[in-house]
Amino acid sequence: QVQLVESGGGLVQPGGSLRLSCAVSENIFKFNTVRWYRQAPGKQRELVARFNVGGRTDSVASAKDRFTISRGNGINTVLLQMIGLKSEDTAVYYCHAPFLSRNYWGQGTQVAVSS
Repeated sequence: QVQLVESGGGLVQPGGSLRLSCAVSENIFKFNTVRWYRQAPGKQRELVARFNVGGRTDSVASAKDRFTISRGNGINTVLLQMIGLKSEDTAVYYCHAPFLSRNYWGQGTQVAVSS
């Protein structure tokens, strides 16, 4: 059973930064991709960024210049560095990894951007 555990969320002022971490129970190179999603209150869950184990990464347009996804120092960690946070970034952030026709999700970490 694959497990993903997010951490690093919190309350931050507009313009601030946070670094989210996704700890995966197995070597991330077993997966084709590991992704970060977010879900704001009353909205659908949306893709934020994805890390493809071939080395390619990308982010959605609204986050492209502010969010960076990368592999952590360990072989089973994916990071999401967020800078220039805005109130509209407030959401629960989830880590996701599809594997062998199943979708694995973490429990989420809350990010709140407010003055």
